[in-house]
Amino acid sequence: MRRLTAIVLGAAAGGGYPQWNCRCPVCRLAWDGDSRVKPRTQASLAVSADNERWVLVNAAPDLRAQLAATPALRPTGDVRGSPIAAVVLTGAEIDQIAGLLHLRERTPFSLHATQETLALLAANPVFDALGADVVTRRAVARDTPFAVAGLAIELFAAPGKVPLYLERGEPQGGEDSVNTGAEFVADGRRLLFVPGAAALTPALQERLARADVVMFDGTLFTDDEMIRAGAGAKTGRRMGHMPIDGAGGSLEALARLSGRRIYIHINNTNPILIAGSPERRRVEAAGIEIAEDGMEVTL
Repeated sequence: MRRLTAIVLGAAAGGGYPQWNCRCPVCRLAWDGDSRVKPRTQASLAVSADNERWVLVNAAPDLRAQLAATPALRPTGDVRGSPIAAVVLTGAEIDQIAGLLHLRERTPFSLHATQETLALLAANPVFDALGADVVTRRAVARDTPFAVAGLAIELFAAPGKVPLYLERGEPQGGEDSVNTGAEFVADGRRLLFVPGAAALTPALQERLARADVVMFDGTLFTDDEMIRAGAGAKTGRRMGHMPIDGAGGSLEALARLSGRRIYIHINNTNPILIAGSPERRRVEAAGIEIAEDGMEVTL
């Protein structure tokens, strides 16, 4: 029987944890070697239906180190080869696409994303390093399942915004943006990956409710967290991420679900990164886990 397996390659938001230029209270613990925190690379998954062929979900700038740290993704064949069959992109932010350049050494795989995301890649000639004769780009319509390596996969709209490098003034987030979530199904078991969501729409809540495992946007604990930490001038929602806590936060909604729930894409300022912190205890008391690099989930 096939078993759906997901390996967390990276659990942090853009910039990783600790962030290279940050000494906010949470990053300071990591720089000082505090045992209550663990470093994390930028958010990405590897998903498989057979533990032989793997689909990467987003390609973080840290991808080279993530592959080296994951035995299941190490090279195969006599000289060159890889168990990576495909890459699925849930958007076109730098922390979702920059790692594609680590995959330019001419081993075949397929690249799946919405037409909007593929258009952004096509507009930047640096991604031509992924030769068209070995990397097949396939446009995927939202809410339309497709099959890769024994997995049924579906991209769906998640409220968000265009990538930061495309912002001109105040962005208008919505379900017609580049931002998506991804659903993976094998043998009737369902995993949902939503690394960015500015709000929970009724359609998104329905998807969450029927999933066996939900990996959900845990970027910030409070909406004004980065402002209070002196690490930024934007709220979480302005960046396309709903907070965990507070009115309209994700904690209340996820606590009502019956499946396994895991926060991922966690910002370096977020106190849930600290084992034993009041914020971490609140999340764990609701039955929600905190993703870390190397975490493996098998359904």
